[in-house]
Amino acid sequence: MSVLKEIGHSVEQEMKEFNAEFRRAMISEVPIVNLVARYLIRTKGKQLRPMLVLLSAKAAGGINESTYRAATLVELLHTATLIHDDVIDDSDTRRGLASIKSLWRNKVGVLMGDYLLAQGLLRTVKTSEYHFLEITSNAVRRMSEGELYQLQKARQLNIDEEAYFRIIADKTASLISTCCELGAASVNRTSDYERYCKALRDYGEAVGIAFQIKDDLFGYESSMGTIGKPVEADLKEKKLTLPLIHSLSKTDKGTRKRIIGLIKNGKAAKEGYQEVVNFVSANGSISYTRSKAEEYRERALNSLHVLPESQARTALEQFAHYVIERDK
Repeated sequence: MSVLKEIGHSVEQEMKEFNAEFRRAMISEVPIVNLVARYLIRTKGKQLRPMLVLLSAKAAGGINESTYRAATLVELLHTATLIHDDVIDDSDTRRGLASIKSLWRNKVGVLMGDYLLAQGLLRTVKTSEYHFLEITSNAVRRMSEGELYQLQKARQLNIDEEAYFRIIADKTASLISTCCELGAASVNRTSDYERYCKALRDYGEAVGIAFQIKDDLFGYESSMGTIGKPVEADLKEKKLTLPLIHSLSKTDKGTRKRIIGLIKNGKAAKEGYQEVVNFVSANGSISYTRSKAEEYRERALNSLHVLPESQARTALEQFAHYVIERDK
C-alpha cells in the first residue's frame, strides 16, 4: 500500500462519497461543459485537498453532509485554478496529459475555470454556509496576491527569505490551510470549535509551506539522482527558490552578480543551469533547505496536539511526514 493510500485509508469510503458529490457539482445543461468536466474527472490527480478536508473534519469531531460540500468547494476552486494556470503559463500538459487549454484552447479554459468557481460559490450560497465563503475567499485573495508578488519580484530578481516565505505561504499554503480549516468548520459547533479551527488552519499553513519547500528541493536533488522536477523550469521563469536564495546570501558580491546574470539573461536555463546547481550544493544550501522543511513539519505536528487522539489525527501526522519525505 502506498503512503498516501495508507494516510487516506480512514476516509476511503468518504472519498467515494465526495467523488459522487463532486461529479454532481460539475453537471451542466451545456454539452461542452459536460464534455470538459468528464475529461477533468478522468484525469484527476491525488485529490489531496478534499482528503485533507475529510481528515480534518473527522479529527475535529466527525464528517457530515456539510463536510462533503466543503470538500467539493475546495476541489472546484483548486481545479479552476489549475485550468487558469495552464492558460497563463501557456502549458500544453497537466499531470503528463493534455491540458484543457491545449485541447479546447484558451477561451474554453478561462470560461471553464470561471464556471467551476461559480458552481462552488452558488452551491455554498444555496446552503447558507457563508463561513465557507469567507474562508475560501481569503485563500483566493492570498493566492492572487502571492502570484502577483512573485511576478514583481521575478522581474527584480531580489527575492530574500522573507519574500520567499511570503510567496509560498500565499501561493501554496493558503489553500492547504483552507482545506484543513474548512474541515473543522464543517463540524457541528462545540465548545472546542474555535480551538480546532485554529489548530487545523495553523497545521495546514505549516504543512503547505513544508510541501512547497520540498518541491523546491526536487530540482536540486534530481541533479544528484533523486527523481524530481528540473531546476531549469524554475530558472526559465526566473523563480528564485530557497536553496538558491540561501546560497546567494552566503556568497561574495562578484559571484552573486554572476549567478544573477546567468538567470537574468536566460543562460542558466539553457547551458549554465548545472553551474547554478553546483553553486547551491557547494554552499550547503540543500541541507539548510531540508532543515527548514523539517522545522515547518514540526510546527504542523505541534498544532495537532489540541485535538483528541484518533485515527484521523494520526493520518494528519503521517501526512506532515509524507510531504517532506516523498520522492515526487
